[in-house]
Amino acid sequence: MKLIIQIMVCLPLYLLSSYASSDIAVETLEIRPEIKAPKVIIEKPIDTKSHIHFLNAIGHMESGNRYNIVNKWGYMGRYQFGRSTLQTLGYNITRNEFLSNPELQEEAMHKLLKYNQFTLKYYINNYDGKKIKGVNITESGLLAAAHLAGSGNVKRFFQKGLDFKDANGTTMTSYMKQFGGYKLII
Repeated sequence: MKLIIQIMVCLPLYLLSSYASSDIAVETLEIRPEIKAPKVIIEKPIDTKSHIHFLNAIGHMESGNRYNIVNKWGYMGRYQFGRSTLQTLGYNITRNEFLSNPELQEEAMHKLLKYNQFTLKYYINNYDGKKIKGVNITESGLLAAAHLAGSGNVKRFFQKGLDFKDANGTTMTSYMKQFGGYKLII
């Protein structure tokens, strides 16, 4: 009888586990350790629009995710911070101190996201999910645009329809599009 119960519990679990595909993240779960049953595979779709994916995408675009890089205009680190942005966020440190400290760079990025989220609260609350000038507006897209161009230029986009372009020719609206739709944790 005990063997029959064990088979009845294990067989469906075994069959479930055989359907796991290699392109889906899996998590294993043991049902009852005292019964020698196969592990259950619970399929979870991979979330490629998470906060960490957002940071990796921005970091890749800005610096190839390198913490120790400085571009020809003096922007530094993984997220290419300028000195004035760092000062606005309360950092008074040397270039070497900033470049040699990945944790500090991540902290600065989090502070900048919070700062821009606060500064752009009105636009996030009133335009998230709407299409403006061919751009689907999302919180993550606006915060990425503010990272590239500053929150003042994001406001000018809504107020006057102006699209900022940086020294490399990258437009603010391209950041809105490319980095839109991420689920941020700020």
